[in-house]
Amino acid sequence: MARGDQVYVYRDVIGVPYEHHGIDCGDGSIVHYSKRGKAEVSRTARADFARGQTIYTKSQPTSFIADIVVARAESRIGERQYDLFFNNCEHFANWCKIGRNECYQLKDFGLRFNQIRLPQVGELGRRAATTEPPEPTQKLFSEALENVALATRTLLPQYKAALQETLTWHRVAQQALAKNREDLAQAALYKKMAAKKEAINLKTKLTQLSDLQLSLEQNQALVPSPPV
Repeated sequence: MARGDQVYVYRDVIGVPYEHHGIDCGDGSIVHYSKRGKAEVSRTARADFARGQTIYTKSQPTSFIADIVVARAESRIGERQYDLFFNNCEHFANWCKIGRNECYQLKDFGLRFNQIRLPQVGELGRRAATTEPPEPTQKLFSEALENVALATRTLLPQYKAALQETLTWHRVAQQALAKNREDLAQAALYKKMAAKKEAINLKTKLTQLSDLQLSLEQNQALVPSPPV
């Protein structure tokens, strides 16, 4: 590992491994979206980032020079705008390294949003703070996190499709105007607005899911570990 490297470790949610990304500052610290307490871009020691796991380097075909990468990472320290679908740890690290706010892991998400019964975080949080046995409480949290993941399995593709449809109808309207077909242009713009409204609605649901997932993970940390 070297200064300016994009690094990651494998972590686990409901038994499913995922990559947690950050930027190596070259001085024994890593800037990343920490979710301990408030979800915040923080500078932490390599050992705290690793949590006992191996740290890997993410290769990028092209990237900024090391000083620029680190400067971009440091410029966002203190940010509290974490969003699982639009601004997570991989989005952040890719933005610092290559200038693109992207997350390649999200392509694996999905299921039907309206078929999943989403959990009530407050209820689980109250359980965590009471004398409920830790094992059934941990099981409830795991099931809740699994439902959140399942609820995204078709939601993300639907959102991307709505964005694409918005762009498509915009192009159709431009082509119609170029041919002096205002009637067709108006019809295309109507469809564009409908697609845009759908995209906004889907993004709102995804943001709600992101907030729910984060709250569940933070409340789950309150549950004591079961005795060995």
